[in-house]
Amino acid sequence: MEALGWTPLHDRVHRTLRQRQLLPKASRLLIAVSGGQDSLCLSRLLLDLQSKWDWQLAIAHCNHRWRTDADDNAVYVGQLAQQWQVPCFCETVNEPLLSEAIAREWRYQVLTDLALRQGYTAVVTGHTASDRAETLLYNLVRGSGMDGLQALTWQRPLAADVQLVRPLLNCHRRETGEFCQAANLRVWEDSTNQDWRYARNRIRQELLPYLQTHFNPQVEQSLAQTAEILRAEVEFLEAEGELLYEQAVTVHSGSSTDWCLDRSVLKQSPLALQRRVMKRFLQTVLLLAPSFEQVEKLTALITAPNRSQTDPFPGGAIARVEGDWIMVTKP
Repeated sequence: MEALGWTPLHDRVHRTLRQRQLLPKASRLLIAVSGGQDSLCLSRLLLDLQSKWDWQLAIAHCNHRWRTDADDNAVYVGQLAQQWQVPCFCETVNEPLLSEAIAREWRYQVLTDLALRQGYTAVVTGHTASDRAETLLYNLVRGSGMDGLQALTWQRPLAADVQLVRPLLNCHRRETGEFCQAANLRVWEDSTNQDWRYARNRIRQELLPYLQTHFNPQVEQSLAQTAEILRAEVEFLEAEGELLYEQAVTVHSGSSTDWCLDRSVLKQSPLALQRRVMKRFLQTVLLLAPSFEQVEKLTALITAPNRSQTDPFPGGAIARVEGDWIMVTKP
């Protein structure tokens, strides 16, 4: 490795880790490395900071076999790990992955299983503020609410003893590229990043440059900051929604089993919390991934006249108003 010394990026990541308490001292960390500039930058930064934090590091590479050079890519990552003298785990898909979503699900499952099996407490990825901006735009055009717009968070649980951690969320892709160049790190270019059939590539290469040129040169930073603001607000709403859910939802066992929502409790709460309760209710009780329309249909019963009812939800459940209660009967 070429000696870089202590750069401003080292300093920023070091301070971020300390302030946000993302990767405690002496942790066992599994770094997800694709061979692209973000994951190489992340790996090098963590290796350089290792002496200050006493981490035990390892590298994991997920081979999707989507590209003709995928196996060579995996070999390259393994060579880097050997050069850096850290353990390396390479996992290869057994059958074709048909979409980005399926590939992402497989990748996180593989990383989680590896961490659990090998005793690592965190899976660390190289997502940046640029990824955060792209994700916000991607979810916005798909109609996501606040939860989707702040989806790339600093950390979230993957399993009971494993956290997914993203230490570079206040760094931009331009910075990781410059870092790799200064450190003489050879970046493995992913040809699928040029494939415009993938919506994220069109956002990165077409939409964001257009917004930068015609609306705001700092749009990437602005969107990333918006996602950070939404993250805190979503955390607050989740906590308040959880309290309201516990107060409002009960189960009534009689001749049939009904789930009951207390309208008198819900009426006193803001619409934002009412919607969160209804969304969680549909997810938990009816096992749905609810649409906006389904959440609204159930929320409307909070103020509806007595004996009002919905048409059946998927699976046949019907919600009806009985006095101060919304009764939901599952078939």
